[in-house]
Amino acid sequence: MSGEITFTIDGTEVRGQAGQSILQAAAMASIYIPHLCAKRGLTAWGSCRVCTVLVNGRPQAACIQPIAEGIVVENDTEGLRAMRRELIEMLFVEGNHFCPFCEKSGNCELQAMGYRLGMLAPQYPYFFPVRDVDASHPDLFLDRNRCILCARCVRASQELDGKNVYGFVGRGADKHIAANAANGLVGTDAAVTDMASEACPVGSLMKKRVGYAIPIGQRMYDTKPIGTDIESGSARAQAGGGR
Repeated sequence: MSGEITFTIDGTEVRGQAGQSILQAAAMASIYIPHLCAKRGLTAWGSCRVCTVLVNGRPQAACIQPIAEGIVVENDTEGLRAMRRELIEMLFVEGNHFCPFCEKSGNCELQAMGYRLGMLAPQYPYFFPVRDVDASHPDLFLDRNRCILCARCVRASQELDGKNVYGFVGRGADKHIAANAANGLVGTDAAVTDMASEACPVGSLMKKRVGYAIPIGQRMYDTKPIGTDIESGSARAQAGGGR
């Protein structure tokens, strides 16, 4: 097949197409590589580093690293699992994530990733940052306490909705998501039908009045670990690189 590239992931031979990332090729081969900032249909971002793998012994972000003939990729090692747990722990302690009463619980990718990676109590001290909630929009709210700076809403707004509603403001510990209007979300052209709210992996950008429409116990990750769709092979029918 023209443009076909063969390489291995944890000793398993994988075939992909030129131009695919390791994450995309792995998903098409029903191999799950944990990730958060990457989402099918959006430009690769490479910020969370949860998808870090070893390529010929060197760490690379699988969502932005293109496949190449003969490369040896390590994805499921104790060292990588430990590193991913630490990254998830840091995301938890840097924000204010109160899973027991968050509307996103059971559908939250950060929470599900913590479960999948065996995260217990974080080893790092909690920051308990003071962050505000923008509830000015009639149909949407933006809770910065839960934001993990993945930029999925930013990319979805620009690339899927054809808008420019969200962006980042500040640097370092002060960096946060912001709406493109002085008076918050209500001053933007954000709509409840926008894909940006669907793209958020956590409970940061949410639709109002639907948070508990699906009962706890019947939500996406209540019974099946995150990545199950990829491991079951359902990702093969879709172009792109996984959730």
